[in-house]
Amino acid sequence: MRISELFYSLQGEGSLLGVPSFFIRTTGCNLRCVWCDTPYTSWAPVGEEMSVDTIVAEALKHPGRHAVVTGGEPLIAPEIAELTAKLRAAGFHITIETAGTVAPPVTCDLMSISPKLSNSTPFEREGGRFAAQHERLRYQPAVLRDLMSRYDYQLKFVVMAASDLDEILTLLEQTGGLREKTMLMPEGIQLETLRARARWMTEVCKLEGFRYSPRLHIDLFGNQRGT
Repeated sequence: MRISELFYSLQGEGSLLGVPSFFIRTTGCNLRCVWCDTPYTSWAPVGEEMSVDTIVAEALKHPGRHAVVTGGEPLIAPEIAELTAKLRAAGFHITIETAGTVAPPVTCDLMSISPKLSNSTPFEREGGRFAAQHERLRYQPAVLRDLMSRYDYQLKFVVMAASDLDEILTLLEQTGGLREKTMLMPEGIQLETLRARARWMTEVCKLEGFRYSPRLHIDLFGNQRGT
């Protein structure tokens, strides 16, 4: 399968924040988020072909037994079912980071779903040439309901403004997503931006019963690959 990067670090987002984890980042994505922080997996995807056995062998070199399969969109990778099955057989807890637009059968302990809000649509980037496709694909309520019914899950929303809240509440109503499994995470790759948004987002979380997710990897390492 085509891999952008493999690295061992701490989980920077979500309910497993701070857990030592081996990250498997596939390349290729069916969306084009305007604020994508891994453009080397979507807007300009790069990577190298690696066998599933090689990937698992690399994961086993590290002491942690949490694996995070991310992207891009890992659920569009043809070998995703084989990879996750072999990671489970090797003793790993498996988190899959997905936008929730497709739902192939996989082996997964935590489905970390990040449905893309309208703030993600690239109406102007690259002349808006991906905007229509992105809008058509980014929100698939039937797929979200399917994933949430089959796996333990968390819903992780990338938030830019308070106006995003109405869209999140509508999505939860349409999909049956639970508030206690819903996390708000500020959009941004600069500490100043993240902290400014965190100030009002934490109040929203307290009011609505959501969880707040920081971006620990940016706090620790900055916005760089392999972290």
